[in-house]
Amino acid sequence: MSNAEQRDDIHQHSGWWLPLAFAFAILLLSSLFLGWYLRPGPRAPAAPTGQSNIVHLTVRGAAFAIPANYIESAAARAGGDQDSLALAALFPSYRGYSDSEAKLFQGNAPDSPVIHLSLRGDANRLNPQGRLQRIYRPYLTDPDGTPGPFGLTQYGFRKNSGYEQSDLFAGESANGLLLLLCERAGSELPSPNCQAIDQPLAGNLNFSWRFKRAYLARWRELAGGVNGLVRKFEVADRP
Repeated sequence: MSNAEQRDDIHQHSGWWLPLAFAFAILLLSSLFLGWYLRPGPRAPAAPTGQSNIVHLTVRGAAFAIPANYIESAAARAGGDQDSLALAALFPSYRGYSDSEAKLFQGNAPDSPVIHLSLRGDANRLNPQGRLQRIYRPYLTDPDGTPGPFGLTQYGFRKNSGYEQSDLFAGESANGLLLLLCERAGSELPSPNCQAIDQPLAGNLNFSWRFKRAYLARWRELAGGVNGLVRKFEVADRP
């Protein structure tokens, strides 16, 4: 074969080899991506469960025994050590999830009876009074507060503070000072929430809980019920 014929043969082969290699690379990458996406293993949190088997777990060293239908995360329902924990219950019965009441747990109406609880660590270890003074006081228009509804003290926030669309309330519950950060209702927020902020539980573990502002008048009842529920789930230290 002459040199000219060899060059022509090489040229003809290179003309289809490069596009074929490129297509093969795309196909390989697509297969790898699809295989990763469809891989077995944990996915997004599963739907709540109606099962009431007891789950034993710890959150930042504190031990709990909780019926599975109170635990929002499917991963947490496996038990063991958890960095944080999310629970849900109905007010005022404090029942966990059930299939018969699924619509109540899924709803977001202004009077939805669902209470969401969150247990998590707090490196600052601030009690409510310390949190009021150190975190919220710099942003308040009235640091001493004014008499508010339902036996609460009400605080307003400065504009551009990040909290200006919320009201802060403080009240003395059976477990001490309770801070309630409540969203204001508006055209873009027709179903406002209130959050009871970081109640001390054990060591550096705090818990917060969220409910609809429509139930603010019953804050004492809510505080007593939530505290009782969390204490019921605690596992007493054994010597």
